[in-house]
Amino acid sequence: MKFAALLALILLPLTLPAALPPHSEAVPGGIAIIDLGPARGEAPVLHYRKQRVMVQQDQGRWKAVVGIPLSVQPGAQRLTPAKGAPLTFTVQAKDYATQHLTIKNKRKVNPNQQDMTRIRVERGRINAALEHWRETREVETRFILPVEGRLSSPFGLRRYFNEQPRKPHSGIDIAAAEGTPIRAPAAGRVIDTGDYFFNGNTVFLDHGQGLVTMYCHMSRIDVAPGQTVKQGEVIGAVGQTGRVTGPHLHWGVSLNDARVDPALFFEDLEGLLSRNEKL
Repeated sequence: MKFAALLALILLPLTLPAALPPHSEAVPGGIAIIDLGPARGEAPVLHYRKQRVMVQQDQGRWKAVVGIPLSVQPGAQRLTPAKGAPLTFTVQAKDYATQHLTIKNKRKVNPNQQDMTRIRVERGRINAALEHWRETREVETRFILPVEGRLSSPFGLRRYFNEQPRKPHSGIDIAAAEGTPIRAPAAGRVIDTGDYFFNGNTVFLDHGQGLVTMYCHMSRIDVAPGQTVKQGEVIGAVGQTGRVTGPHLHWGVSLNDARVDPALFFEDLEGLLSRNEKL
């Protein structure tokens, strides 16, 4: 009986997290997948723009999974390995739409001196969370949507607040009723939480190897730093804290400290993007 039980256990299929995101696009705000050769020995260590890069094994080969910042200009880019010659890849151009928003609280557009002091302190905490690296062998890269709602603002929009230009939209906005549960799109660990001037109540989740997700404008936070969460576990609720025009979740995905399009982490990319056509 013991042998039979052991044999049955051995024969069970292994359900490991998928090694690579389901989609890649070497554009500003996209992901480049770069073949590094046969997967022998330890995984290679590489850096891109001084940030450590995710490396995963896929079909017997090492693959670098590189997040590309929205600010990158099209053209040749360089990966720097710990050993060996630099590797290059090419970033293609991509045009993003423009969005104009009216913010009633003018301090959220043009902060005063006291606000700026707070913002500078908060920026340090936010940067530290988004730059976080945790060594782990497997990374879950197939996401579920954290909130069921309307995609009110897609990734990469060139934004104007009260007709003043600001940085491109570095995540997606999902409009939903205040109090709607927010769920972890993949297993991870809470890096930090806080109430920020622009982002309001915010949670940062670490998924391993430089993959970090951010949840902003929450009405409440149900997790604490250091806590581990499973895919689908509730981490808080939709709200309208910080700089907002109504209740929604701003959801950002950071890979090697580059804000990338969350849609690339979904199997059904076309289905997800088609939700924008209903706006």
